Order: sequence, then C-alpha cells, then structure tokens
Amino acid sequence: MKDNDNNSGIVQQQLLDFYKSNEAAICADDTPKVRVLRNNALQRFQDFGFPNAKMENWRNSKIINALHGNFRMPALDEKHSEAKPFSCELCDMDTEIIMLVNGVFSGETSLKKYDNGMVIGSTRTAMKARPDLFDRYFGTTMPAETNGFYDVNTALWHDGYFVYVPKNVAAERPVQVIKLIDNESNPFVQTRNLIILEDNASLQLIDCDDSFNQQSSLINAFTEIVIGDNASLDKYKLQNINDNTSLLNSNSIRQFGNSRFRSNTISFNGGMIRNNIHVALDAEGAEAQVYGLYLMDKHQHIDNYLKVNHKVPNCTSFEKFKGILDDEASAVFNGHVYVAPGAQKTNAQQNNSNIILTPKAKIDAKPFLEIYADDVKCAHGTSTGQLDQEAMFYMQQRGISKANARMLLMYAFAAEISNHIAIPAMQERIDDMIKRRLRGELSSCDNCVLRCSHPKEYHFEIDENKL
Repeated sequence: MKDNDNNSGIVQQQLLDFYKSNEAAICADDTPKVRVLRNNALQRFQDFGFPNAKMENWRNSKIINALHGNFRMPALDEKHSEAKPFSCELCDMDTEIIMLVNGVFSGETSLKKYDNGMVIGSTRTAMKARPDLFDRYFGTTMPAETNGFYDVNTALWHDGYFVYVPKNVAAERPVQVIKLIDNESNPFVQTRNLIILEDNASLQLIDCDDSFNQQSSLINAFTEIVIGDNASLDKYKLQNINDNTSLLNSNSIRQFGNSRFRSNTISFNGGMIRNNIHVALDAEGAEAQVYGLYLMDKHQHIDNYLKVNHKVPNCTSFEKFKGILDDEASAVFNGHVYVAPGAQKTNAQQNNSNIILTPKAKIDAKPFLEIYADDVKCAHGTSTGQLDQEAMFYMQQRGISKANARMLLMYAFAAEISNHIAIPAMQERIDDMIKRRLRGELSSCDNCVLRCSHPKEYHFEIDENKL
C-alpha cells in the first residue's frame, strides 16, 4: 500500500510538472470558463492526488496499480500515422465513422456540419469554433464525488470527440467512434468528449476502444453527456484492448424531463478496466437503462462503478450487469442508487450476476441503495455461481456434447445483455463476437452449435486452451 502511494505521488508530481512546462500549449484555445475549470481541477489534484485503496469506492479496484507503469504524456504536437490498416470488428453497418488516434481527433480539422444542424468533430475544435455552445454545456455534468483521475483529465485534456444534435433532430444513422492507441512509448492519454442532445433530439452512438499492438498504455477518458427534454440517446461501448493496457472510462450523464438514456458496455479484453458511470436524473419522467457484459480471463481485471442519482420524483432507472470470469480474472461491481429527499414515485432496479469458471477467479459485488423517500419501488441484488450442472446434464442427455452444452449456457447468460442492443446489425456482430470469445477460436467449427455469421471479420487472439 505504501509503495503504491509513493508511486502515485511520483506520477502526480510528474503530471504537475508537465502542466507547468506545457501550460501555454494546453490552454491555448481555452475559453475563460474552460481555463477556470482547468485551474480548479489542477488545484484539487495538487491537494488530493490520485485515489487509493483506502477509499471505499476504490478498495478493490486494480486500476490504481496502473500508476506503477512507466507512462508518459504524449507531446501535444505529436504526429501519428493514419495509413495503417485497421480491422474493425463492427464494420459495414451504415454508420457515420469518426476516429481518434492516441486521444487526438483524426481527419478533418474543422467541424462537420449536417443539413439538419447536427455537428460532429474534435472537442478542441468545437471549443474554438462554437465557444458559446461549448461553454453552455461543458463541465455541467461533473459528479459531486470527483477524484484525481477526473481532475487530471479536466486539467490536461487536449482533444476528444464532440457530437451535437439540435432540437427536434433525429440523427439519420448511428455515429461510430473508433478510438485507437498506436504508440510505442507507453502513453498516458487524456481524452475529453462532449455529447449534447437538445430537446426532442435522438441519437445512437457506438464508442469502440481498440489497440493496434501489445504496447502498454494508460487511457483516461471522460465523456460528458447532456440529454434535453424528451431527448433519447442509445450509447454502446465496446472494449477490446490489449492486456497490457489500462483503461479508465468515465461517463457523466445529466438527464432532463422525459428523456431516455440507454447504455450497454460490452467488455471483451483489457488488462485493467474501470468503467465509471454517473447518471443524474434532474427532471421528472427521466429514464435510464444501464447494461453491461464482461468476459474476462487470464489475469484481466474489470471494475464497474455505477451511481444513479434520483434527484426528483417520478423517474426510473434499471441497471443490469453480467460477467463470466475464467482463469485468475477478477471483477468488481459497485452499484449505488441514491434517492433524494422528496424523490417520490422513484422506480429503481439494480442487478449483478456472475458465472465463475475456476476457483481462482474472483468477483467483489457491492450493490447499494441509499433512499430518503418513502413512496418508492427500489430493489437490488447480486448472484455469483458456477454453470448449472443440472442444465448441463439435461442437455447432455439429449445428445449435446459437454463442450457445446457449456458454451450454450454461457451464451444464453451473456445474450440477455446483448439482446438490449437496438441496432440489428450491431447486435448480430456482437453476438458473433460473444460466441467467438466463449469458444476461444477464430474460425467456425462444423460440429459447433454456435455458428458465427461473420467469422472472417474478427481478428483478435484468444488462447483456445483457456475455455
């Protein structure tokens, strides 16, 4: 513990020194509001540093161990190659594709404006080109319980992606964000994203984390989301990064009256992952559905932290996360539903279920309800176990091999989450990837009952002996 604290202190000082040496470049395009937010975050980070395992919400999270790595902040003018071929698992889906490489927006330097008023582009460019719009929303969703990773991101962010959907506009097709890490020098990447849906707007967004190689990196991504009255956002997160990379993926969502937010986080691979999801239901009639699926093996670690804040009456939230853990993988589920005084008629449901395949795999599940209103319908639960042996026996008695029975049960367990994907082409591809991940192979097998419809499009390695 002491060594980790000492190491985080070293990293803290390195980042403070980096800011001091590069302040002019970091803040060059800042609006006055953004500059104030940077300074305030920097001061908090200087005072409190990174979170540590003594803090309740970080007690079992291994992401803080990533600070032991020899990471560096990329130079602000660092160039990257855009010519490398990249095989995307979610291809040919009729989406609007944008790409970030090492945290920097790739492609057009100007904002892309559509006939319906929708705007997509770089966060930094949006701050320069649309300062009034940017300042109206940037920094307005920050959770009360900030931490050192949030503060570092707010102080040092350089770029990210920006999506704006104006009033009464429905995006014609999904926006797909591909975020790649392609760097041989162990980067500590700070990405800041902003998604704005004004009243009666709707959007489907796919956010993918990938890596070109096996080089280690530490990614600290923070996405702010504002969803206006009667607006609707479906956000899908796909995490498929190498086992040497640590990813802190934070989302802070603010919802207004009768808005709907649905998210689905699918985690296939990654060394250490922490997903922070903060949802604030700020006006009556708001509804949030938060789903997640994680398939971890070897020494992989994932930590899902959720907080849903029911601030007003007549709001609904539903959270369901499921995981399958093999080998010596570990997971944390930390779910917190807060119902404020006076938030009557709240309906909040939370559930976490896990399948443990080996004695060395581990899950720490901590669902938590904090309720200060008396006319509510709230429930939470968690379950952890092995595959149902009675079901296995039943299937084998009907001629299904043990291996296929095992895969079918795991797939049925996982598909309960992927079934909530509302983009048919994406659901089909994700289901294929789930099957391939569970099977531990890259090509279809004639005697396997789980057939992939797109077996040639996926190119990530899995140890066949692990499942």
